Amino acid sequence: MIPTIAFHKNLSPFSALVYGAWRMADGSDTSAQTALKKIKLCLDLGITTFDHADIYGDYRCEALFGEALKLDPGLKHKMQIVSKCGIKLISSQYPARSVKHYDTSAAHIRYSVDNSLQRLGVERLDALLIHRPDPFMNAHETGACLDALVKEGKIAAAGVSNFSVTDFDVLQSAMQTPLVTNQLELSLLAQHAFLDGSVSQCQQHQIRPMAWSPLGGGRLFSNETAALRLRPALQRLAQEHAVDVDAVAIAWLLAHPAGIVPVVGTNNLDRMARLGDALKVRMDLETWYALWTLAAGQEVP
Repeated sequence: MIPTIAFHKNLSPFSALVYGAWRMADGSDTSAQTALKKIKLCLDLGITTFDHADIYGDYRCEALFGEALKLDPGLKHKMQIVSKCGIKLISSQYPARSVKHYDTSAAHIRYSVDNSLQRLGVERLDALLIHRPDPFMNAHETGACLDALVKEGKIAAAGVSNFSVTDFDVLQSAMQTPLVTNQLELSLLAQHAFLDGSVSQCQQHQIRPMAWSPLGGGRLFSNETAALRLRPALQRLAQEHAVDVDAVAIAWLLAHPAGIVPVVGTNNLDRMARLGDALKVRMDLETWYALWTLAAGQEVP
């Protein structure tokens, strides 16, 4: 059973692994009934926290998730929901748009939050993340809006995703409430956030980073040079612990003292059932650095 963790002092506990819903509207069967099976399996495994964004599935994933919850309304009281906003995609749902762009204005954040709540069928988001750093962001306007949404009870907390150390600091300086996470690309094949100060900043502020694409977006199983170099070691560890290779890669993130929370997403129910195997893997310091070195193709600087 996947345990709960103290994600932030202002929030109720999250699960140690988060289910990423970005692919929920993919595949041949996108019925509410199938989505409900995935949600129930996650809850049975102890995965109680679900990660969304308004744009996922071309703006369809939140609505599908909400349709599934309507089939069993009691489930929404057993979970935590994170969503993100700030990206505007070119989409048939918004035909007037001519270019993909960012929008972190108060008007758009409120529009997105209200839509997310309506689509998901919930009264409050446990966390709202600004999806990408916006070069056109007015930090004072954005920060004041996030503070107001917390005060109004529409969101329990605010955070960011993919923000640099400077972007994080600028937005936080314009807010009264604390940012509770930075969702970063973190994996054996995406080590940059360990070196550019992003993970260290999370420790500085005593917040847990969330890790998107903890398996490198599938690259870990590709024929890339780094993956081929790394995979034999992962396979040995997987055999030693009687788990799959992806469990070892997730365990590598879980071992870090920053308290990284991986966001895992798959439409395969069998793979979903094995997500918790990462918690079975013992990762000592030398093993952690051995995998780092193999993935990077060189020793740590």
